[in-house]
Amino acid sequence: MLHFNRCRHLKQIAQKCFSSTHVKADKHAQLFLSRSFVLAELRKSWLSTHSLVGDKNIILMGPPGAGKTTVGRILSQKLGCCVIDVDDDILEKAWNMSVSEKLQDVGDEQFLEEEGKAVLNISASGSVIALTGSNPLHEASMRHLRKNGIIVYLDVPVVDIINRLKLMKIDRIVGYNYETPITDLLKFRRQYYKKWYDTRVLCDSGASPEEVADKVLSAVQRYQDVDSETFISTRHFRSKDHEQKVSTKFFSDAVIEGLASDGGLFVPEKEFPKLNSWEWKSLVGATYPERAQILLERCIHPADIPAARLGEMIENAYGENFACSKIAPVRHLSGNQFILELFHGPTGSFKDLSLQLMPHIFAHCIPPSCNYVILAATSGDTGSAVLNGFSRLNKNEKQRIAVVTFFPENGVSDFQKAQIVGSQKENGRAVGVSSDFDFCQTAIKGMFSDSEFTGFLTVEYGTILSSANSINWGRLLPQVVYHASAYLDLVSQGFISFGSPVDVCIPTGNFGNILAAVYAKMMGIPIRKFICASNQNHVLTDFIKTGHYDLRERKLTQTFSPSIDILKSSNLERQLHLVANKDGELMTKLFNQLENQHHFQIEKILVEKLQQDFVADWCSEGECLEAINSTYNTSGYILDPHTAVAKVVADRMQDKTCPVIVSSTAHYSKFAPAIMRALKIKEINQSSSSQLYLLGSYNALPPLHEALLERTKQQEKMEYQVCAADTNVLKRHVEKIIQNQFIGKFSG
Repeated sequence: MLHFNRCRHLKQIAQKCFSSTHVKADKHAQLFLSRSFVLAELRKSWLSTHSLVGDKNIILMGPPGAGKTTVGRILSQKLGCCVIDVDDDILEKAWNMSVSEKLQDVGDEQFLEEEGKAVLNISASGSVIALTGSNPLHEASMRHLRKNGIIVYLDVPVVDIINRLKLMKIDRIVGYNYETPITDLLKFRRQYYKKWYDTRVLCDSGASPEEVADKVLSAVQRYQDVDSETFISTRHFRSKDHEQKVSTKFFSDAVIEGLASDGGLFVPEKEFPKLNSWEWKSLVGATYPERAQILLERCIHPADIPAARLGEMIENAYGENFACSKIAPVRHLSGNQFILELFHGPTGSFKDLSLQLMPHIFAHCIPPSCNYVILAATSGDTGSAVLNGFSRLNKNEKQRIAVVTFFPENGVSDFQKAQIVGSQKENGRAVGVSSDFDFCQTAIKGMFSDSEFTGFLTVEYGTILSSANSINWGRLLPQVVYHASAYLDLVSQGFISFGSPVDVCIPTGNFGNILAAVYAKMMGIPIRKFICASNQNHVLTDFIKTGHYDLRERKLTQTFSPSIDILKSSNLERQLHLVANKDGELMTKLFNQLENQHHFQIEKILVEKLQQDFVADWCSEGECLEAINSTYNTSGYILDPHTAVAKVVADRMQDKTCPVIVSSTAHYSKFAPAIMRALKIKEINQSSSSQLYLLGSYNALPPLHEALLERTKQQEKMEYQVCAADTNVLKRHVEKIIQNQFIGKFSG
């Protein structure tokens, strides 16, 4: 409901802002100010309509045996309000018989209908209402209850529910018969609970009703406090003389805007939410989408994305798009080393884990009246993943969201280039740039910070720029899930017990992937060391060892692992912001110095603090190929070049007493020539599909990536444009794409 109201109000504002084609050049500023004002007003409305003060109810929902009645009574005492038990106070009084008698008297279908009709007569206010386990199966009654309350889902482990039902000697539940296991019934019910809840409480197995009641109050308080989860720029600071004025930013703002107006990156103002040990243990047996739902609910306020809508997005993102049902499985390689396979998505790289979800988040957050252009710089894998992800939006969303991917024309593998270009859809375009990734990334940042350019696009075309690189919080956040999931899988497979530490080794150039692991640790995953693996472009390794980030006289080297051929590491700024206790003034100083003088040095105390968690090293090209060869010969497993870089560094840096999870960031199918060279296969001069079929004949693990194999079979070569390394030229390409994509709709 919030999102509908938000969009309706923003649509009215945008219509006023764009009603004339002769708008003055500064009108874009008015649009953003109006948008911020409207969001603030909507949040106030959200708060007033979801407050316990007055006539609102707390509605407890969950399976039979969840403790709704007991917790409801405790809450009523704590809040000094009335408690209504639907079973005792509504149904039995309406029917003049017990619920079990009614259930025996009529069939399940009629019972649900009569139960729903009885609930429709509830007109309570300022109360705690304990539902029956079957109430959520009746849509009309749930809509009625939701109008006047907050629905809290008591999420109790299935095994606990079954044990409680046995103790309560309940053998008759709506929909249950002796041919259907109770576990199947509870699983069936779960889909309805997920549809209706506003906030969820994970109920510990050993928690007392009083403890559950306290968690309910905390969940309701968070739900009400819509202004509590704000974002700041890494470069935000308060001066000594006066407080720097800054507009409040929420999750939706961070996603839509991508880059902060001061050039910094958005980060949560508060610490990451932390799950307790029991809550983590409850996720050990969960599926990847279930884990994603729990973790992202904690990180995204329901005022930005309601829980049910978030669940729909997660199901869309991690459904049939992934070749492996586990989404991001962990495979034991050898000894204490494990491979986290992040390449089962449609484009064969770890970018799919976030970019199958991020477009849905983005489309939900933006107002419906404005057009958006997503700008992405890619060093190899991001480009095709962005284009693929945004092409999966529905028709209406694609009509107002376009994607432009800039990639170094000669800085990606042949397969990656074919994949990027071949991923162009009706709302996505790829543009080659006669330079390297760092230029592409810098040019995009320059476009965001050019208020004259962004203002022109807003006024002239009703179009706003945003990003899909890991500088965008909506892109980075989903990556936290797979690092947490990998740890839980090791527990599930019996390799470790929960609480035992692990190291993670991640090949990284832009620092986003390894930063997501840092956030997973902040949420409670016991990661001991973060091992940063670089290739010959080892600026990150040098920085972690010395605290000196130095780009002077350093030129980008093209390697077998192009996705980490990066010198300017954007997400490092977020990590330094953490290490420096959120010192925005220092971040401004350091990164301005990097821009102007091409280097900066952090103080010794910060270097020592960074090195408490991070170690780093780099891998030569020869070592990369040798690691691919030796790993295949010893285990029958083929590493892609990026994963091989991480394997070399993990072998060198790993403490053998501690398990290490090596992030496998891409499938080897994307780098067939390098793999064939590493395995000493001479038949290199073949078509891409022939190369993959030849590799497939080796019966190696992992098997060939079918989606990538299909890509090589496509005979039609798509056209794409190549431009000079000039920011103004890139701007003209962006404007032309906007004209082609939106101008007809906008002028009409």
